[in-house]
Amino acid sequence: MEPQVLYADDVVLVVFKPAGLLAAPGGGGAEARPHVPGLLSPTWGPLWVVQRLDRDAAGVLLLARTPQVRRALGRALDAGRVQRVFHALVRGNPPWAQRDLTWPLRVNVGRRKRTVVAARGGRPAHTVVRVLERFGSHALVEAQPRTHRRHQVRVHLYAAGHPVAGDPLYGPGPLPEDPLPGLALLARHLRFPHPLTGQEVRVRAPDPPGWAQALDALRWEKALVDRETAS
Repeated sequence: MEPQVLYADDVVLVVFKPAGLLAAPGGGGAEARPHVPGLLSPTWGPLWVVQRLDRDAAGVLLLARTPQVRRALGRALDAGRVQRVFHALVRGNPPWAQRDLTWPLRVNVGRRKRTVVAARGGRPAHTVVRVLERFGSHALVEAQPRTHRRHQVRVHLYAAGHPVAGDPLYGPGPLPEDPLPGLALLARHLRFPHPLTGQEVRVRAPDPPGWAQALDALRWEKALVDRETAS
């Protein structure tokens, strides 16, 4: 469960974080668990996480190698110039091809620290979602968060009636019909302005273990269903 370096220079590091690994040290006794900066700092020196990524999700993670660069990237993030695109395998067949999800969100609610839709007291949140492929029982969607609330993609898809497959916090967790054993959420693309040159840097995450096989299995099942329906 080691992070894979995808891009590196003197001030920035982009890695692929596998599912199950903490992106950064956390509270509640999580400090002793392995996390990305702790695993990489013996080789790369001190690191600061710019955008967090849920422990159960996999994908691209941006880190700064100095506090000054962390602040610069933080300003770019607040200005909307640091962008991530997620791929999610969701349950069901969305009736839309593309949709703007704009429910306001309130974070850290209750004992499980969930994020909830809250018309009163919620902070503005915006996720653009687009269906990439339909399988009948599931769909592959692209989600672009325009704001950065905790668990935003997961909560917005859950509120839209199509939770991420395998989500134990905003759904029942993995079900027998799900083709993956865990949370089917991948931070697929990252785009950001380099803090020194201003030039745009783009990084794409590789497939996590089992991802391509799961999609192929869903395609095969859909082909069988379509054939039986047509006959």
